[in-house]
Amino acid sequence: MTSSFETTVETPGGPIEEAPAAERVHVTRSRAKPGGTAAEADGAVPFRRARKPPWLKVPAPGGPTYRRLKAEIGSDNLHTVCEEANCPNVGECWERGTATFMILGDVCTRRCGFCNVQTGVPSWNDPLEPLRVANQVKKMGLRHAVVTSVDRDDLPDYGASAFVGVIRSIRMQAPGCKVEILTPDFRGQEMPLAKVIHERPDVFNHNVETVPRLYPKARRGSKFLRSARVLRMAKEMGGADVVTKSGLMVGLGESFEEMVETFGILREHRVQVLTVGQYLRPTEDHLPIERYWHPEEFEGLEREAYAMGFESVAAGPLVRSSYHADQNLPEPAAVSG
Repeated sequence: MTSSFETTVETPGGPIEEAPAAERVHVTRSRAKPGGTAAEADGAVPFRRARKPPWLKVPAPGGPTYRRLKAEIGSDNLHTVCEEANCPNVGECWERGTATFMILGDVCTRRCGFCNVQTGVPSWNDPLEPLRVANQVKKMGLRHAVVTSVDRDDLPDYGASAFVGVIRSIRMQAPGCKVEILTPDFRGQEMPLAKVIHERPDVFNHNVETVPRLYPKARRGSKFLRSARVLRMAKEMGGADVVTKSGLMVGLGESFEEMVETFGILREHRVQVLTVGQYLRPTEDHLPIERYWHPEEFEGLEREAYAMGFESVAAGPLVRSSYHADQNLPEPAAVSG
């Protein structure tokens, strides 16, 4: 379980109108091969026998806390984005007793070329799932719980009610725990977003994932400016009670300048917290890695982001949207509209 960012006309309860986009030829891709089957572009990092740079090597998970949490989460029939997305930090985070729960099943209705989550026609819609998530949060003794979901374009409210249920359930069972939600774009609809923000999650996160130019390739079914407006509306609805957050990855062919320009658009849409990490290709069927960014380049991105006014920035090769989420928030006095 990430982007992007025009004067708009908003209709109450309806979709947000967008400026007409340039027409482009539609190319259908197999759900089994979300990144397409074309040959890798010149200069792309080959998938097989390619050595990762040393700063991307992490120990395999398997400690006692990791094994216990894996068993407990599995016994409750819950999903985590840590496992579904093959997160490289799963061992570290689970040993620290933190995890990112993924609600509404493990089948996504969209086909992002970088994502390892299964795509297809979802069947999961368990009304008791919010209670099981909250129970697990309580058992783990979490102080900061992160809850995300697959895209559920098949549901009338795109899954918003499930987020509402999880927030309410955690507030009841673990009242001392902060709640961060990482949501889909709800197809740009205002009412599902309003339902979620009404519950006042401590953090509203929606990842734009990549720069606008790469959306047709990397985020089919999503629109950068729609995602940016969702973030802006979340802040307008939640005010000082809700911190807004978004994340991007590098390695798909974007430039440093494009990343900085995208940061600027996010700030214009009132995003407060930013994460940036390296894209790691899940399988040979996913989008190729154009290059690995050096840690010093991430430091440069972090400096640029802070200079723009972001209140908290985490940028590094292994940074993911939920990595050390409890540590990467503005101080309460710094939270602003």
